[in-house]
Amino acid sequence: MDFLYTYRTFSLELPLTEPEKARFVILGVPFDGTTSFKGGARFGPTLTRHATLNLESYILDYGLDIADLPVADIGDIAVVAGDPRRTADRVRETIEELKEANPKAVPVLLGGEHSQTLGAVEALKPKSYVVFDAHLDLRDSYGDNPYNHACVARRISELGVGEAMFGIRSGTGEEVEYADARGIRWVHARDYSFDAFIELVRPLPEPVYLSIDVDVFDLGLVPSTGTPEVGGLSFWDVVEAVEWLTEKKSVVGVDIMEVAGEALGDPTSLTAAKLLFYLLGAMGRL
Repeated sequence: MDFLYTYRTFSLELPLTEPEKARFVILGVPFDGTTSFKGGARFGPTLTRHATLNLESYILDYGLDIADLPVADIGDIAVVAGDPRRTADRVRETIEELKEANPKAVPVLLGGEHSQTLGAVEALKPKSYVVFDAHLDLRDSYGDNPYNHACVARRISELGVGEAMFGIRSGTGEEVEYADARGIRWVHARDYSFDAFIELVRPLPEPVYLSIDVDVFDLGLVPSTGTPEVGGLSFWDVVEAVEWLTEKKSVVGVDIMEVAGEALGDPTSLTAAKLLFYLLGAMGRL
């Protein structure tokens, strides 16, 4: 199946199926148009896919081989350089095409900067948005652009989607006030625990969209992400939450965003690739 806005690129080196028959469909979004500190997110999808070559497809924890799952990889979005809104429109339209062809497919986005999560949420229309992120991303505008990566959670909130945020350790006073006014609950990285995660997520309505900005991890795991922050979560903190969420809630889409760098085998891409396999495994074991 061909999609209007995608082009073939480096694919996962696994037995892949056609998107019409797949349970999980990978889509790269190599957009880097509003990055405000370190560039390179445009290379995120390729770096993540390449880093999977270092991994065993068998997940020891689950007794499951990723190679046995019905996974498709439809390539990357042909982005509109410098225009996050038009690129997000292409993400939205591509996912709408996919869901029309295969309503049961779960899109798995590889980014690319976090601004592009908006297009996926617009297409899938979840009731709740669960995000792991170092930043609140609730600015109304940043750099004179309301579709900047620092604004994505605000734009999603304005769609009427409930939000819960984890691993936060950066934001402005205005963002905190907005969160309070809109009833958006978040957990500081210093206060994060599995129990705190469950407390916020258990009452959320379904279906849920799960977004993981890799800057949620401590910068030792993701040194090349666009806006790295010290004091983040561990890899297993996030995996444990993913396991609970995918078992207890209906998850309609997931993403791994803000992977950046310029060198193959960068630690950031290795972290993202391992996380991708755990995401697929956690959903695929059910």
